[in-house]
Amino acid sequence: MKKREINSVRTPVYRDSGFELPTAGATSGAFTAETDHEREPDQYIYSRYRNPTVVAAEEAVMELECCDWALLAQSGMAAIDIALSIFQEAGRQSSWLFFSEIYGGTLSYISSVLQKRRGLEVSFFKPAEGRYDYALLENTLSDTRPDILYFETISNPLLIVAEGRRVIELGKRYGATVIVDNTFATPLLWKPLDDGADLVIHSATKYLSGHGNVTAGVICGNDKALMQAAVEYRKFVGHMLSPDDAYRLQTQMASFSLRFRQQCDNASDIATLLNSSEKVSRVLYPGLEAHVTHAAAKELTGGKGYGAMITFDLAGATPEARRKNRDRFIAAVYPEIRLIPTLGDNHTILMPVEPVWGARYPEPGMIRLSVGFEDSERLLTILNRGLES
Repeated sequence: MKKREINSVRTPVYRDSGFELPTAGATSGAFTAETDHEREPDQYIYSRYRNPTVVAAEEAVMELECCDWALLAQSGMAAIDIALSIFQEAGRQSSWLFFSEIYGGTLSYISSVLQKRRGLEVSFFKPAEGRYDYALLENTLSDTRPDILYFETISNPLLIVAEGRRVIELGKRYGATVIVDNTFATPLLWKPLDDGADLVIHSATKYLSGHGNVTAGVICGNDKALMQAAVEYRKFVGHMLSPDDAYRLQTQMASFSLRFRQQCDNASDIATLLNSSEKVSRVLYPGLEAHVTHAAAKELTGGKGYGAMITFDLAGATPEARRKNRDRFIAAVYPEIRLIPTLGDNHTILMPVEPVWGARYPEPGMIRLSVGFEDSERLLTILNRGLES
């Protein structure tokens, strides 16, 4: 096939490991320019450095986040590793503050990598009675002066909503770099960079992809120096997303807003159903007025939505009765709603809390529901079947 421009509106999947450089002089220029760690190079060299298909998908994320740069990685945890590792320097003593209500994988990374292997000084800020005490947070920041402040907009699995703007303002007041995992809220509900966050992380596996068939993560920001540090770190540790996954992610992001709005609407309907059932002892969903962080969620998102995650606790006179009711419910909603250890898929899926988070949340009747964008009435029928079981 002769080389020619193809009249396609899509960036092709460039599977090249290395890219042709026409001359020795061009090669020298490309490798010299590579030390600048730009997001998009003038000359591509090697796909572990940068890849044009990945860059095109990154630009789609930039459009969603309204940010100056975005870098894709092969998982949400890879994105977290990049975002945190660029602030580690040999011989520098620093303290980092994490909200305790964050993804379990992140907590394991903190324990196994940051503390055990890298010797970082880490502390945690904990909620009380399902909400954060911001006077206590300010005192903690004032006393410890952490270099890094890290939190999730909506926590997993208890769905505690942080007053994000307030957290960022407090962090900045006391000199912290603020990193936000915004996976559950997504750019549709809140853009933390607009309110002064330094970096935003998403597990793109979840809502940005939204179909359960791509594993990816992304770091977003506006500061060029942080971008250059992230490009360098990603390159040397090999956290680059594959071009095939980047291509599929970009096509899936085209429907992100439509999908996530429907998921939020479905979640609201389901939360109302669960909240009205005597078979359910409590429903954790920020869209319910009774939720302790409902006001924080409404202020943060402007009422655009409250996410597509619901955690609920099935009633029972004893722990064993609750556990049996949980298992009956899971069996009754199968096969339409399956037990799959992820979230954000197009189909509604669930996770029992105790088998996964039992050490932290020993709740035998509790289920985390990731709501899909199926027909709402059909979902309500299936869930009613589960409740009646």
